[in-house]
Amino acid sequence: MRSEVRKAIRRPSGRVTNLTLLAALILALLTGLGALATGSAAGRWVVLGHGIVGLAVLLLTPWKSVVVRRGLRRTGTSRWISVLLGVLVAISIGTGLASSTGLARSIGGQHTMWVHIAASVALLPLLVWHVVVRRPRPRAVDLSRRTLLRTGALGVTAAALYGVVEATTRLADWPGSRRRFTGSHEIGSFDPTSMPSTIWLNDTVPHIVGDQWRLEVTDASSLRSFTLADLPNARVTRRATLDCTSGWFAQQDWTGVPVAALLDDVGAARSLRVQSVTGYWIRFPIEDVDSLLLATGVGGAPLARRHGFPARLVAPRRRGFWWVKWVERIEVDDAPPWWQPPFPLA
Repeated sequence: MRSEVRKAIRRPSGRVTNLTLLAALILALLTGLGALATGSAAGRWVVLGHGIVGLAVLLLTPWKSVVVRRGLRRTGTSRWISVLLGVLVAISIGTGLASSTGLARSIGGQHTMWVHIAASVALLPLLVWHVVVRRPRPRAVDLSRRTLLRTGALGVTAAALYGVVEATTRLADWPGSRRRFTGSHEIGSFDPTSMPSTIWLNDTVPHIVGDQWRLEVTDASSLRSFTLADLPNARVTRRATLDCTSGWFAQQDWTGVPVAALLDDVGAARSLRVQSVTGYWIRFPIEDVDSLLLATGVGGAPLARRHGFPARLVAPRRRGFWWVKWVERIEVDDAPPWWQPPFPLA
């Protein structure tokens, strides 16, 4: 058995290396998307899997370097595209490690996690190009016992390396030892003025005059319009954690009106659509209505413009892109809650 394992971990052929690396990169991208989406502890395993797969890609580097050296002898545009792909993979892995350990919280004024995400998104079309132009062709022999042992050895080694990185982070008391299960680091908890004001993609902070702001609420039986002063007096304060996909989180006490208090009749609606004055929108399962809060204040003070004045959504156990800022419309809908992009497009 030992001899079989030793044979399995010997350097595989370039074709097998490329196939293994391709599978690892695809799995890393899929688990990365899952890690961005998860907002509850139940999704912790996706973040864990993403970290392990990322380290598996790192472990494949020595084998891939042999293939790269041969590829660099080629001439033409394809060589430089392949080099760019390799650079982006290196940046993605490096920034992922820097963010998880907390040793580099920002790069060039940007959150390290955003740099990690940007590099991962940028490499996707190059990865597709690489597969199309230089298709590594699977063979029946790839399903051999040796391949299974090699894959298992890679997975076990990557998991062990992940454990070493985590243990080192905690023993050294690096900032990453205090990160949330999503990988995010705490910034500005119970101090709204210190809380970042990250905006999704191309949204900008709108200039809203409080006296002129209107909220339209459509339920199954009526359409109503509220001014800021008209909002129901049933104000409550709820403690909730805003966890942004750019790699930070903050726990705050949010004050506002429960969304359920704004709706008289949801009828047979299947979802709740919440829209910002910027056009940004999110659709929630109708079952989430009781947990949602239309916040007008945080930390005992009115919302700042950059944090969503005059009203923003508080959506506990969901990532920050669900927390719609500058809300202007809330409506029940017959469409299913999944009838939307997995991530907002604007």
